[in-house]
Amino acid sequence: MQQVSIVLVGMSGYGNVYLKEILDQKNDTSHLIGVVDIYPERSDFYEEIIQQGIPIYTSLEAFYEKASADLAIIATPIQLHAKQSCYCMDHGSHVLCEKPMTGNPSDIDTMIQTRDLSDRFLAIGFNWSFTESIQALKKDILNDVFGKPLRMKSIALWPRNQDYFNRSPWAGKKYSPSGDMIFDSVANNATAHFIHNMFYLLGSAIESSAHIRDLSAELYRTNAIETFDTCALHFQTDENVDIYYYATHTVKETVEPQFHFEFEKATITYDSNDGNGTITATFTDGSVKTYQDPQQDHLAKLRVCINAIKEQHKHILCGPEAAATHVQSIQAIHQSIHDVPSFPWSKIKFDEDQKLYWIDGLKEDLLKCYTNWSLPGDLEMSWSKK
Repeated sequence: MQQVSIVLVGMSGYGNVYLKEILDQKNDTSHLIGVVDIYPERSDFYEEIIQQGIPIYTSLEAFYEKASADLAIIATPIQLHAKQSCYCMDHGSHVLCEKPMTGNPSDIDTMIQTRDLSDRFLAIGFNWSFTESIQALKKDILNDVFGKPLRMKSIALWPRNQDYFNRSPWAGKKYSPSGDMIFDSVANNATAHFIHNMFYLLGSAIESSAHIRDLSAELYRTNAIETFDTCALHFQTDENVDIYYYATHTVKETVEPQFHFEFEKATITYDSNDGNGTITATFTDGSVKTYQDPQQDHLAKLRVCINAIKEQHKHILCGPEAAATHVQSIQAIHQSIHDVPSFPWSKIKFDEDQKLYWIDGLKEDLLKCYTNWSLPGDLEMSWSKK
């Protein structure tokens, strides 16, 4: 079978994950035709790229002057996603753009229009949405297997140290020096998958997400960033489904993603901390249906895109329509709170070995909020601000 040609835009950071997969000797479905990066030497695979003679370009313009690619993977800073995705589609490439799609909601229509006019597909790299398990779960939701959705909640507590917040000039920033929207945060980057997953599962069609009507947000920060490293969020959809979301980077111990979804006929649970990792739907009659762990297949998105090109179809289930709600919600979160409060100094701890700021008791507090379907302010926690 003919291999799919790929140009990778951004070869350090998450680009390393793609390079590990594409450069693997067992990979016989695709080949790397070029990479675009202004600092390629930062990549873990720089020497291998040089040794294999794969061309390195400093701009997309330089690449497309000399070459073309079936698929462009965009793994660059958030503020570049929209412009670069559109440029690649305009130059004949299908696009797999890393999440979030953009920091600016006004880019959404432009990206959709460019996709339609170029007759290419645009996939947005929310890992779970491309897995067989989440696709099967969503189809069952759409087919009314569980009845009407009532409420959902998810939590992910992922420690991130000073190296993470110093990884790039745009980390934790609201805007770039030229004024482009970034809004990099715990909800718009590392744990964005899990908030999007709830929006996506509630979408009225397989390729769409739910629309949000109301939002209550509590945002907090410990690290020296412009946005926030801790959030507790309560959304309400147009269909009156309550969604709760909790995430932070300022805990000492990791709590891997877990969720709890309530429907009229079943309760659906997932906990990747229990060693099992399966999604379990327990029906009111006692019967059970399970789905595989979506957290174990981070690069399903790449295989889906490669197969779509091989099979010559452009119907991508997690495209801009599905990713739009997340973009709009991030903007709404920031509009709701202009000055993000910091945690009290008495709560802040610092681990010198790990270079990690963490909040004493925060893990337990957020787990309590998760258990009680509440925001910290609802439970009148000492550090909270409604």
